[in-house]
Amino acid sequence: MQDHLTLLKLLADETRLRIINILAEGDSYVELIASKLELTPATVCYHLKKMEAAGMVRCSRSQFYIIYSLNADIFDRTLRDLLITGDTTADREAAYEREVISNFFKYGRLTRLPAQRKKQEIILREIARRFEPGRDYPEPEVNAIISEVYDDYCTVRREMIGCGLMTRRAVKGEYDVYRLT
Repeated sequence: MQDHLTLLKLLADETRLRIINILAEGDSYVELIASKLELTPATVCYHLKKMEAAGMVRCSRSQFYIIYSLNADIFDRTLRDLLITGDTTADREAAYEREVISNFFKYGRLTRLPAQRKKQEIILREIARRFEPGRDYPEPEVNAIISEVYDDYCTVRREMIGCGLMTRRAVKGEYDVYRLT
C-alpha cells in the first residue's frame, strides 16, 4: 500500500505530470525536458530522481546523456489497482526488487554486483531484460550488451549462466553462442 501512496503523491505534483507527458512522447534527457518546461535542469533532476526511486521512470546512459523513459508497467495500471489497499506478497516482492535495483544501479549502470545471492539474482534478471528471449547471441554481442551496464561482463555472463538465465553452447570455429532461457 505504501507504494500506491507514493505513486499517488508523486502524481499529485503538476511538474511531475508535465514531465510524464513529455516522456510519454518519447525518451528524453534532463536538459531537453528542462527547456521544454522552462525550468532549471536541477529542478527537473530533483523530480526525476523521486520518480525513479518510485519506479515511475527508468534511466540509462547514452554517450554523454542520461536518458529517461517511462516505466510502462506502472502506467498500465488502472486507478482501481492503485486504490486497492490490500498489500499482497507480490506487491512486497516487487517493491523489494525495485529497491534492490535502485540501490545497485546509478544512472543506468550497475555500481557493483551484490554479494547476497537473492539480490544478485534480481540484478541479473534486470540485466537479462536487455536480451531478446530465444534468440542466439554471439559472444561479442553478449559482452557488448552487458558492458553497457557493467564493465566486468565476464563475471555477469558467467553468473547469468549459473543462475539458469542464459545457456551457452560452443559452435565449431566460431565464438560461443548464448541464449536467454
